[in-house]
Amino acid sequence: MGLLSRLPFFGRGEGPLVTVLPLRGVIGGRGPFSQGLSLERLAKLIDAAFKPKGLAAVALVVNSPGGSPVQSSLIARRIRDLAEEKKVPVFAFVEDVAASGGYWLACAADEIWVDDSSIVGSIGVVSSGFGFQDLIARIGVERRVHTAGTRKAILDPFQPERPEDVAKLEELQREIHASFIAHIRSRRGGRLTADDATLFSGEFWTGAQGRVLGLADGIGHSHAVLRAKFGPKLRLRPVQQRTGWLRRLTRADTRIVAAMDSAVATVEDRLLWSRYGL
Repeated sequence: MGLLSRLPFFGRGEGPLVTVLPLRGVIGGRGPFSQGLSLERLAKLIDAAFKPKGLAAVALVVNSPGGSPVQSSLIARRIRDLAEEKKVPVFAFVEDVAASGGYWLACAADEIWVDDSSIVGSIGVVSSGFGFQDLIARIGVERRVHTAGTRKAILDPFQPERPEDVAKLEELQREIHASFIAHIRSRRGGRLTADDATLFSGEFWTGAQGRVLGLADGIGHSHAVLRAKFGPKLRLRPVQQRTGWLRRLTRADTRIVAAMDSAVATVEDRLLWSRYGL
């Protein structure tokens, strides 16, 4: 382990071993080169976090404004399955934000620890877009859409919004929101102290207020909390993504496409982070 082996938290001593799994970034991918959090991208890391023998615990370091509800569910489920199979406790430590799908991930842990100024919550579902029908009419562009199926082109941004399309979207959002709420209830149970109208409105709070509401178990940072639980001989072992040599030798044209894809994703991700003042 080189230099890390000489540091107090990463040594190869005989103290309790805790692996550290980082869950940082927007959840879900928007293209073949996306670096967003997904089960496909994290599966090997999650498996590696639970692999060592004699493991004392797994620590999740969460910093995510949310994203895909499906990927949030898949990642959290894999963590819980392995935690139960290996009988290993899981602790989540929130950095800047664990909101929406990010909070879904944090709830995969048995305990959630936050900083006073962390942002937690946003237990809701949002869908946003634009309507361009007046713009294209003004510049003389005719929109032509042909479908097999009367509902195939619902919510087309270049056509006027229809009430029945909005009703369908709201129906989908209610179902996803219900799944989100069920996950939070199953993981946090009697620790929640506020009513449903408050907790599941989509509102978000500081870590300090989140602890009062039962969304977090305490104020604390990973090293201090884990040392208090497992003693001064604690060993922390981070699990990290490795980039293979073949991937680094990507063709120039593919790198250009990747850069363009990354630029678009960066703008979208920046908008999501900015919602929480970050």
